[in-house]
Amino acid sequence: MNAGRWASVPLAVRYVVGVAVLVFAYGTVVHVVQLLLPQFGPQLALPGWLAVYFASLTLWDPLAALLLAARRLEGLALGCAVLATDAAANWYANYVLDPASGITPGRIGHAVITALAVALVALFPWLKPWLVRSNGRR
Repeated sequence: MNAGRWASVPLAVRYVVGVAVLVFAYGTVVHVVQLLLPQFGPQLALPGWLAVYFASLTLWDPLAALLLAARRLEGLALGCAVLATDAAANWYANYVLDPASGITPGRIGHAVITALAVALVALFPWLKPWLVRSNGRR
């Protein structure tokens, strides 16, 4: 992150945003690998709309990371939307489409994504004053 752009921001805010950027960078890698190497993707037959959504995360995850690193409020809003929809999509894939019972790797992943979504949405009001809109306003 650009130190000058973040110099006036409290360390705790920088830390939380930095973790969020890392989460979206990790998500980017995961979704790119799943797209390029299908054997590492979901082992379920996904409906077309769900496969398109998961593929689209190869665009939305890095965009959220870049906007957050640039201290943009749009990055926070996009990040919340991405995590919330990713949690919903994973819920559908892991509880509606997957016939397995009990704990599965996909359900563990869903729990993690859901926790991250809840955390980022809950922190939105606290983070918002420290981020700027694309037009330069807070």
